[in-house]
Amino acid sequence: MTEISLHKPILDLNDRLAAENRALLDEQGIFMVNLLASPGAGKTSTILATIEALRNSLSIAVIEGDIAHDIDAQTIKKQGIPAVQINTGGACHLESRMVRQALDTLDLSTLDLIIVENVGNLVCPTDFYLGEDIKVMILSVPEGHDKPLKYPGVFQAAEAILLNKIDTMPAFNFDERQFRLEVKRINPQALIFPISATQGRGIKTWTQWLARQVEAERQVYV
Repeated sequence: MTEISLHKPILDLNDRLAAENRALLDEQGIFMVNLLASPGAGKTSTILATIEALRNSLSIAVIEGDIAHDIDAQTIKKQGIPAVQINTGGACHLESRMVRQALDTLDLSTLDLIIVENVGNLVCPTDFYLGEDIKVMILSVPEGHDKPLKYPGVFQAAEAILLNKIDTMPAFNFDERQFRLEVKRINPQALIFPISATQGRGIKTWTQWLARQVEAERQVYV
């Protein structure tokens, strides 16, 4: 029996297109974040808090990935921030060709930072490089401290991990020490930022770090 795998050719094509996205962003000195999380982890609220903290110092746009609807993009636009909606029609992740179509609708010459809110999923999006500078993942406290054991791939791929909804920690059996130990075991370089996006806790530390990454990118390419 001959077994034919389509996974590698699909990823190879995606990576070639992602490299084109990266070259386009480098030309403009734009830093792009690929934000990964489960549904309900607080991606949009974290993006809104990040925008509020950085909007006076950085020009920001958002690319929203969802299976259907544009509610999150409309929420972002109400803040006066350019937002492009990508509906995957059932696919559990964004691909580089989708992101390129979104980039083509933005005025890149005016931007410093693009945040891509990927489809809510801890598995599929991890393998698909979009041309981003970094992957950042959000884990919310109600999801449990054992997620690094169950979904190691996304924790290995993330340069930064936002532990969101820390205000709910007293109500859940979340062992932060164990969580940090498991993250360190599989990704010693990953930074962990405890935050509460809706209350603003920890947002300053997270956004100051992010602003430094954006500035470093600007120094290299501008």
